[in-house]
Amino acid sequence: MNRPTVIITDCKYRSSIAAVRALGKAGWNVVGVQTVSDCPDAPPAFYSRYMREKRRILDTAKHPEYPQRLLRLLKEYDRPVLLCVGAASLKAVAEHRDRFSEAAGFLIAESGILAQLNDKEVVHRRCLELGIPVPKEYEGIPESYPVIVKPHFGEQFGLKASERYAVARGPKEFGRYMAKMGKYDQAPIVQQKVEGEGMGASLLIDRDGRLISAICHKRIREYPITGGPSTCCESFYDAKLIDKAFALLSSFGFTGMAMVEFKGGYLLEVNPRIWGSYPLTVCAKSNFTENYARASIGETLDYIPCDYETGVRMRFKLNDTLAAWDYLAHFKFGRLSDSLIDAGSACEALTDPEDPEPMKQYMKSAVRRILP
Repeated sequence: MNRPTVIITDCKYRSSIAAVRALGKAGWNVVGVQTVSDCPDAPPAFYSRYMREKRRILDTAKHPEYPQRLLRLLKEYDRPVLLCVGAASLKAVAEHRDRFSEAAGFLIAESGILAQLNDKEVVHRRCLELGIPVPKEYEGIPESYPVIVKPHFGEQFGLKASERYAVARGPKEFGRYMAKMGKYDQAPIVQQKVEGEGMGASLLIDRDGRLISAICHKRIREYPITGGPSTCCESFYDAKLIDKAFALLSSFGFTGMAMVEFKGGYLLEVNPRIWGSYPLTVCAKSNFTENYARASIGETLDYIPCDYETGVRMRFKLNDTLAAWDYLAHFKFGRLSDSLIDAGSACEALTDPEDPEPMKQYMKSAVRRILP
C-alpha cells in the first residue's frame, strides 16, 4: 500500500530516530525537518536509510517566522502527516491549528490545553478533583522533608529534565533551591518527595477523544542516579495505570501523544508530547507511531490493549554507561552489576543493525560535545 508522506520535525532529538524507523519500515515516505540554528550540523536522524528526504528551515523553532516557514514547506507536499517531535514545534502548530490543518493531518491539542497540561499545579488540582492520588503540596515552609521544589513551567525555560526540579532534604537546602527556582517562577511548587518505582503510561488519543494506543514503562535506571532522566526502562502492562492517565487527559479534551508519569502510586506530571523513553515503542514492537500517522489521515482505529511486547528492557548506551560509573562512584555495586548485565542483553535505544548510521553519528556528536 502506498502511504502518504510524513513530515517529522526537530530531527536533532534522539526520539526522532525511532519515529523515522517506525514509519519508514511501515512503508511511509519520511521527510525529516530541522531548523538550522537549532542544529547547524546534520542531525543523526538525517543519516537513516528510512528517510527519503531531508529539509532545512532557517533560524530556530522559536523564531516568530517558524510557523509560516513550516507551513510553506508542508504545502509543497500532498497533504502530508505532520509529527512534531520538539516542544517548540508542537507549540507553534497548536497556536495556529486551523491554518496547519488545511495543509496537513496531525493529532495535536489546542494550545490552551497544552498550556494547562504543562502547568503542574493545574494538573495537581485536576487529579484531586478526579480522585487520582498526587503528592502532598506545601505552602510556605514544609512540615517535613525531603521535598521537591520545581517551577510550574520548567520546560518553557529550556531547562534539561534534571534541571527542572531539586530535592531539598532540609531547611538550608530548601532556602537555596527556592532561590534557584525563583529565577524561573516567583512561587515554585513545593511537593512531598514520594518514594517507589517510577512508571509511565504513554497514550495516543484521536480527534474524537478515543484512546487508540497505549504503552507502559517502568524506570530501571536514571542519570544522575540521584534523580535524572531515564537511561534504562522496561515495558509492562497495567490497565489501571492507563485508565488513570486516560481519565486525566480526557478531562482536558486532549488529542495526541502524552506520557503520564507516576511514582509510588502517585501521579506526578504530564508530558503532552513525545517523551524521553519513546524509542521503547520500537523496541517493544508497538504500533504507537504508525497509529499516530494512520489516525492523522482519518483512519478510525480500535484500541487493542497490550499490543506490544512486555518485559523488554531498553537502554541509552551512553547515558546508561554514565549511570554505571555513577553507581561505582557511590559504591552501589548491586546496581552496577545490573547495569553491566543489561549492557549485554537490553535493547539499545538507537541501535539497529539494518540502520547503523544514526547511532554512529549520534555518538560522534556526543563525543564532540564532551571533548574541548
